[in-house]
Amino acid sequence: MTETCDFLVIGGGIAGASAGYELAKHGRVILAEKESQPGYHTTGRSAALFAEGYGNAPIRALTRASRAFFEAPPEGFTEAPLLTPRGAMIVATAEQMPILEKAYEETRATLPGVEWLDAAGVLRHAPVLREGYAVAGFYNEGERDMDVNAIHQGYLRGIRAAGGQIVTDAEITSLAREGDGWRVETRAGSFSAAVVVNAAGAWADEIAALAGVAKVGLQPKRRTAFTFDAPDGMDVHALPAVVDAEENWYFRPESGRLMGSPADEIDSPPCDAQPDEMDIAIAVDRIEQATIFQIRRLASRWAGLRSFVADRTMVAGFAPETKGFFWLAGQGGYGIQTAPAMGRLTASLATGNGLPADIAGFGVSAADLAPDRPALQES
Repeated sequence: MTETCDFLVIGGGIAGASAGYELAKHGRVILAEKESQPGYHTTGRSAALFAEGYGNAPIRALTRASRAFFEAPPEGFTEAPLLTPRGAMIVATAEQMPILEKAYEETRATLPGVEWLDAAGVLRHAPVLREGYAVAGFYNEGERDMDVNAIHQGYLRGIRAAGGQIVTDAEITSLAREGDGWRVETRAGSFSAAVVVNAAGAWADEIAALAGVAKVGLQPKRRTAFTFDAPDGMDVHALPAVVDAEENWYFRPESGRLMGSPADEIDSPPCDAQPDEMDIAIAVDRIEQATIFQIRRLASRWAGLRSFVADRTMVAGFAPETKGFFWLAGQGGYGIQTAPAMGRLTASLATGNGLPADIAGFGVSAADLAPDRPALQES
């Protein structure tokens, strides 16, 4: 028996969940997830920070366009705050000052409230740094911790509440045009849909190949993270996130402990990413050099995949030569903080209504995201 829907969303991470939530306002949605639970590979491994100064210009605009949703989500979406205060500080050694100054000017262009700090100011915000390590930095009070699970589950609940269906263990085995729509075979059954939304994360190019659609050049990259205990008697809850100017390391409070990472981007095939011991050792060494921490034991460690295209901007739009195949891919490390805007614009573009005016007002165009944009054709 073949189940029929208006929109078949492939992938149950934050991209597919937010798109499915918004598409469910326009028709019946079925979300097909290859794993036994949505968000297994990337969303479920993310400790996201809402950072309006993070990423290139389209990413920053999409993040700003998402803030209102996170601060005041729809009734019934969640019982917990989606954002909580954190703040973030970028710090630099003397050798890194040109990089820091450039990042500060770029950030200040859209976030004029960022605060430039001398060495003493850096230590006031993060007294756990070694005295003399950082000569300057800048601080953004507006950055927030994100409750990733609450956000993801809110979207999934919303799909079900609107009459949509979430099917797990549904790896796609074939995709083919049939009549005016698509016939999709999965390990959990057969589906028919007018529109297929390819939100398969690191596997999105593989899904396109199954459908006979040209790839967009996705490159999954592994990032490793770990948690460790603070020194005995030290309350680290109020610390900001602290990031090296070259993104060689970062740390931040996480559930009563500290989370650290080498902020690595290691090319990887689509897979169940696992933490690399050398990457962990490098990050531990870098954080110990910059701080008073002595990391003798890790409480946990993990890795996830972040997938980028050549210009590091998401891909959202219909494949130019294949009717009804909608790309939603290349979220990189920005998928959670941009999910409300990306979900809404996906639903609007996929239903032929163009880019929502309020999102366009933040400086985003459909051409920035299109799968046939010149930057992707040249890669």
